[in-house]
Amino acid sequence: MLKGKHIVLGITGGIAAYKSVSLLRLLVKAGAEVQVIITPNGKEFITPVTLSALSGRPVISEFFTANTGQWNSHVDLGLWADAMVIAPATASTIAKMANGVADNMLITSYLSARSQVFVAPAMDLDMMSHPSTTCNIDKLRSYGNIIIEPAAGELASHLVGKGRMEEPENIFKILEDYFRRHATLTGKKVLVTAGPTYEKIDPVRFIGNYSSGKMGYAIAEEAAARGAHVTLVSGPVAIKTTNPDIEVINVESAKEMLEACRQHFDDTDIAIMTAAVADYAPAECAEVKIKREKREDTPVLKLVKNPDIAATLGAMKRNDQTMVGFALETDNEQANAEDKLQRKNLDYIVLNSLREPGTCFGTDNNKVSIFSRDGHRSDFGIKPKSAVAADILDIITSDNIQSLKSE
Repeated sequence: MLKGKHIVLGITGGIAAYKSVSLLRLLVKAGAEVQVIITPNGKEFITPVTLSALSGRPVISEFFTANTGQWNSHVDLGLWADAMVIAPATASTIAKMANGVADNMLITSYLSARSQVFVAPAMDLDMMSHPSTTCNIDKLRSYGNIIIEPAAGELASHLVGKGRMEEPENIFKILEDYFRRHATLTGKKVLVTAGPTYEKIDPVRFIGNYSSGKMGYAIAEEAAARGAHVTLVSGPVAIKTTNPDIEVINVESAKEMLEACRQHFDDTDIAIMTAAVADYAPAECAEVKIKREKREDTPVLKLVKNPDIAATLGAMKRNDQTMVGFALETDNEQANAEDKLQRKNLDYIVLNSLREPGTCFGTDNNKVSIFSRDGHRSDFGIKPKSAVAADILDIITSDNIQSLKSE
């Protein structure tokens, strides 16, 4: 799974740097192309000569190469990498990553990375348990980084506790599993809807909702990272995609969103309906702005039902297609979600609740339960929406693989 992958290996100034040599050997042996970036303090523990000999590449440490003055572009490294692994990650480096202190080549490359970042902390047990360190690790996790938890054992101080960098073989396996999982959608076509819809009252007013589109965009990015070609039908939002394998179709109203979905649904393998579509639209849209000063009465807004996009596509769905809906509920959550699952002919429905503080509209986190048509339920804690997207796609792809094995 690692053959041909571009891996940036970051090494910082900790005694566990000696383990990075073994990790580098494993990555190179698996066919990965590895670029080592080492902090100045890291060179006190392991020499660049050793790392360069094993990786077959000059080791990068400074912004400029001393003897030639050549500039090392952190931006190019961020674009080149398929994954970035920082092992060991000291308390100092973790703090800099969490707070954007870009004072060395490793941190600037981290801030430029578009790929998944893995962080393997290594430090003494008291540093590991200090509130500032735990807070910084929580920050990194909330940004979407994968934290490879340290093990417990005897440390460099000869104290015993949690803080030993995970063994290179286990870090290698985590990377291998990541790339194996992210190859599950190669060649698949995924349709995602995201954001709100706006239903015009007049040229300057509309009916809408608070959806930011973050959940749908996170799913689109995760599906594209797993090898899928993604068509993202997006209502009006203020965010952009980063993966070139995502085709964005911008729409405004529910009718426009349905039409765009219809055009692409027949060619879709997986459809994930995350958009918060307005249930109703004004029966008529005024051609000019409705002026309060020109009316003595209060206008009455007559509403008509919008098309149900998930139900419409569910009625069109073939047996070889997978369809996922979302249910945002305020009461009777499970019953309402299961009703939508059956009524709209979905394969899965993702339930989230407005009663859960810090999730749903406009936030970076979500807390969901996923129901499948066969009656299985999976519950998850509060996570970044990027991690929720991974959970959703993990369930879909693993179920599809099991289904193929059983046929």
